Amino acid sequence: MILLIDAGNTRIKWALVEVGAALGAWRAFGAVPHAELGQLPAAWNAALAGRHIHRALLANVAGAGLRAQLQLILPSTLPAPAVLWFASVAELAGVRNGYRNPAQLGCDRFAAAIAARALAPGRAVIVANCGTATTIDAVSADGVFLGGMILPGLALMASSLARNTAQLPQIAPDAKLPAGFADNTDDAILSGCLAAQGGAIEHAVALHQASDCIVSGGAAPFIAPTLKVAHRVVDNVVLIGLHAAAGSA
Repeated sequence: MILLIDAGNTRIKWALVEVGAALGAWRAFGAVPHAELGQLPAAWNAALAGRHIHRALLANVAGAGLRAQLQLILPSTLPAPAVLWFASVAELAGVRNGYRNPAQLGCDRFAAAIAARALAPGRAVIVANCGTATTIDAVSADGVFLGGMILPGLALMASSLARNTAQLPQIAPDAKLPAGFADNTDDAILSGCLAAQGGAIEHAVALHQASDCIVSGGAAPFIAPTLKVAHRVVDNVVLIGLHAAAGSA
């Protein structure tokens, strides 16, 4: 059994998968906020039902503190030598990293690019991961990661307006958006934030002349319906990329 962990800025998502399983065919899946990190060993052991984890592959973009916490709890479930911290490299799993400094690319973005290549082989693809930040990246038909964009995520955009203006309210980023132009401030904020997110994705698709667009992340259900380009929503694209990378090792 392989343990895959996507430690993001807000939550830690994990999946248990059999060796050789199809991409995304998790035996078990879960997610916890950082504050509930200590619940993970019990969740893993319950999901294993007597089986054993032979190795783990982890992507962490939440900093050294969270990595240290994960390093403390992992030995309770599997041997420490079996833990591999995923990092961006020059080439892996059919993707060539075209970043100026390949190691500088966020490991979550590299994993998402690997997922995009695995899910859309031989196609020019845009992969948008809409979480705390929204990352929008381009992978060529021959598997080159070309680069991309980073912008504040949907919730971060909305909360930034609330924090940094005197009279604008805090709104829920999953509020219902009316058709047409907004006739109240809450809807105007949400409409603007969604338009910014969707517009960036549409711009990337046009710039790349992409034949496929993959949208993932916690805000994907709110952003995807606004898109005027063909797309598909894929849950947990970073975990899928880790799964593909684990299979190529």
